[in-house]
Amino acid sequence: MNNSEIQIQFPKPGEWGEFTLTAIYPDEEGYTRIDRYQQNDVPEEQTPAMQAVVAALVGLGEDWQAVQVWAHLMTATVYNEDDPYTPIGRKDEVALDVEAVNEQGGRRFFTPYQYPEFIIDDPAAVAFFKHFTTK
Repeated sequence: MNNSEIQIQFPKPGEWGEFTLTAIYPDEEGYTRIDRYQQNDVPEEQTPAMQAVVAALVGLGEDWQAVQVWAHLMTATVYNEDDPYTPIGRKDEVALDVEAVNEQGGRRFFTPYQYPEFIIDDPAAVAFFKHFTTK
């Protein structure tokens, strides 16, 4: 089980270039670490993965804008294409839970169960998650 999570707060909903990223994860000794980063602290090689997260959020539409995102690492079972009942392996994926607001002051939570695009299986997204939650 992975007890790590990344929280991303957007102080200005809809403006994806400004954010605070908080990584919460157990260190080697079992203590919980909390590390905070601003948009300028994200290494250049991790930028494409952050863009993948933003692309998933843009899919919410204009009515809803993300204010906070929780990212979790999941392990998915990979099945044989010819026989969907036969597992052939496992792979890591990043799942997003999103809190969003609208202009009328409404607040709503979006989960991967409602929006499958909030499950990102791109290896760069997994590397991004591990970069911030592994020390």
